[in-house]
Amino acid sequence: MLAKRILVIDDEANLCVVIKICLEYLGGWQVLTSQSGSEGLLLAETELPDAILLDVMMPDMNGLVLLHALRINPVTRTIPVILLTARTQLVSSNESVQLGVVGIIPKPFDPIELSNQVKVLLKWE
Repeated sequence: MLAKRILVIDDEANLCVVIKICLEYLGGWQVLTSQSGSEGLLLAETELPDAILLDVMMPDMNGLVLLHALRINPVTRTIPVILLTARTQLVSSNESVQLGVVGIIPKPFDPIELSNQVKVLLKWE
């Protein structure tokens, strides 16, 4: 059985490395990373990951704008998205439900617990 693939979109390069290591070694998943919203959108369209971890605050394209773009695209609309953000108050629960967010993981997160949090939110066994 092929490992699930997760796309991580976060403008912090070091954080992408930490997340990639955590999810690959502790979760057993394949991880793609992108450090910009526009590149992340392209990767989501071409690679069709099983899930996306998305930072909200990014310089080139806000994560919520990117999420909206994912939802209006027929190719990416059903990909589950988990928001990974230090600013949880920027995302209302109503807005996250409307945009189909499966959960929010606040930063800073515990690297050891990250794969378990993702597994629970996505209902992956």
